[in-house]
Amino acid sequence: MTDEALDALEDARAMGSETGEAPVLPASRNPRVGVDAARLPAWWSKARILAGLEPKAGRGWHSLRRKSASDLMDQPLKVLCQLGGWKTAKTVLRCYQRADEGQLRKALEDRRRARNGNRK
Repeated sequence: MTDEALDALEDARAMGSETGEAPVLPASRNPRVGVDAARLPAWWSKARILAGLEPKAGRGWHSLRRKSASDLMDQPLKVLCQLGGWKTAKTVLRCYQRADEGQLRKALEDRRRARNGNRK
């Protein structure tokens, strides 16, 4: 996620309430709750067109949430849950975070370094 996108999301959330706990995508009739999920596909389609993205199977709100959760794996889980609006860490771990090959290779290399460093 770009810094500009993150700033826009933080601003949107802060504008919704004095505590900064408002949904990023509030319902039009009740801004204290999130927008109805049935409306999101139309919003996604409009956003995709405005961004100049070609239609691609599997790319949508959830794939972007998965990517964001995976890209921010090095952040504390509590911070990630707040940024993404997840109520429980279990949801993030079970449904959203996916380690990629680069992250797995780095973890193995870090383990090797730690093991070799402990032998000295």
